[in-house]
Amino acid sequence: MIPIDLSGRVSIVTGAGAGLGRAIALRLSEAGSSVVIADISDTGQQVADSLTGAGRQALFLRADVADGASVSEMVHEVVTRFGRLDILVNNAGILIPRLLVDPAGKEEMTEEIWERMTSINQKGAYLCAQAAARVMMRSGGGVIINVSSESGLEGSHGQSVYAATKAALYSFTRSWAKELGRHGIRVVGIAPGILEQTALRTAEYERALAYTRGITVEELRKGYEKASIPLGRVGRLDEVATVVCFLASDLASYITGTVINISGGKSRA
Repeated sequence: MIPIDLSGRVSIVTGAGAGLGRAIALRLSEAGSSVVIADISDTGQQVADSLTGAGRQALFLRADVADGASVSEMVHEVVTRFGRLDILVNNAGILIPRLLVDPAGKEEMTEEIWERMTSINQKGAYLCAQAAARVMMRSGGGVIINVSSESGLEGSHGQSVYAATKAALYSFTRSWAKELGRHGIRVVGIAPGILEQTALRTAEYERALAYTRGITVEELRKGYEKASIPLGRVGRLDEVATVVCFLASDLASYITGTVINISGGKSRA
């Protein structure tokens, strides 16, 4: 097997304080990359400490991806500390289940929730990619990886705005690849399906999603197991993280402008 070697490279993973972002940061670190744990939460420091404690280079930077000044400061600090930036993983995102119209008036989409999700999931990806690409263009190349979702193509009951933000990442990936390829920058995406439990799947999230679908939380959880996944199980975080690591490496040097589905073959059939 050809090993994935990212030695000497510097990566930023947004939303890396927990869940999938944490798994991606750990896998990039295992492959030899110095990793910047970018998160708005203090949990990011714990992830960085675990990596440095294992003798790896890691740095926690508090960042709000929806704020341009915060993103610029983050990227500037990375270049100041490490002298370069090779890999950006746009992973930060939030999911708040809401119906477009709720006759009962309990869980209906509002402008405030719409703006919060689009600011983090969509605007945040744009701000981070723009700041990172400026640095990568000066150094001769790099890789930007957008974490989308299978819902970005399929849609999702009770999660229309989330799905729309993830659909935007499909278009960002294709468009940015066309713009940045001449500068040696590859832009790729991943679209995970149902994964093992992460920070996104909180009790409140499950309550709200179950409500939008007119079922109980227990029925919702059973639905994860009954989903049409040919492989017969949900995905593991480390499986997704390994794909990200591969896409970031030279082994994927001719892959750009596409989004890799990681869902065990899941479909709505």
